[in-house]
Amino acid sequence: MTTFSAVDLSRLPAPSAVEVIDYEVLLGQWLDMYRAQDPSYSAVVESDPVYKLAQVGAYREMLQRQRVNEGIKSVLLAYAEDSMLDHLGAFYGVERRVVTEANPALGTPAVMESDVEFRRRIQMAPEGFSVAGPAGAYIFHALAADARVLDASADSPQPGHISVYVLSREGDGTAPDDLLANVATAVTHVDVRPLTDFVTVLSAAVIEYEIEAVLDIYPGPDPAVVLKAAQDEAAAYAEKNSRMAALVSRSALDRALHQEGVVDVNLISPAQNIAVGVGEASRCTGIRITHRTVGNV
Repeated sequence: MTTFSAVDLSRLPAPSAVEVIDYEVLLGQWLDMYRAQDPSYSAVVESDPVYKLAQVGAYREMLQRQRVNEGIKSVLLAYAEDSMLDHLGAFYGVERRVVTEANPALGTPAVMESDVEFRRRIQMAPEGFSVAGPAGAYIFHALAADARVLDASADSPQPGHISVYVLSREGDGTAPDDLLANVATAVTHVDVRPLTDFVTVLSAAVIEYEIEAVLDIYPGPDPAVVLKAAQDEAAAYAEKNSRMAALVSRSALDRALHQEGVVDVNLISPAQNIAVGVGEASRCTGIRITHRTVGNV
């Protein structure tokens, strides 16, 4: 699976093994079980001691079932987090990267690779089981080469020639020479590169853009709250799409900005979709969102 064909884990529904838990249903079952043991019992009121015991039992059962649900999710790539994700990575021989080393003198802890990025590399791990050749294999080895690599892509402009593009997580995304050298060392290693491939490692070309919009809001909702929600969603969308060959879609931005309380969105910038091509990535340099009050309550 390459970056172009990998399953979008966020779209997978919860597995059937994860059950929907309803406390009221469980409480009814506990009361029914007690009635089966004592048919004469009829004091189904909350003040009755039996009812209280049934509530306690149903609540504890709900907690236990929820724990089972969480245990199931913790071993699934789409849901695992933190140390559980580390263990899933270990199964595939993939370790979480250190983005910034700890500084004991300043008392600052190490900054580790996020769950989102680590999950993606784990998902691509099977690409690395073979020597590079498929685009996904080159991408996997490029991502693992240096913690500064935010994203990578691979293309074959002509038979036998491979271009690997690197997007840096630092600065404006342009990969410095030493980072390109580290990636080149990784993807051209004798155990990685096929003998017939000629590999060139290049920096991604970064396309910069700004998000600017005016939100129409009815009187009533606190504009500051609405603007904060829209700002956060727009920033999350921009960050998610700061990747190689990821389209910046006006309709998706419109959806992100259209938060509770927003009547209409006037998206000023970008003026059109930003179609990111081979070896390119987008970078949002700023978000400016204002509002105007329209209509009546």
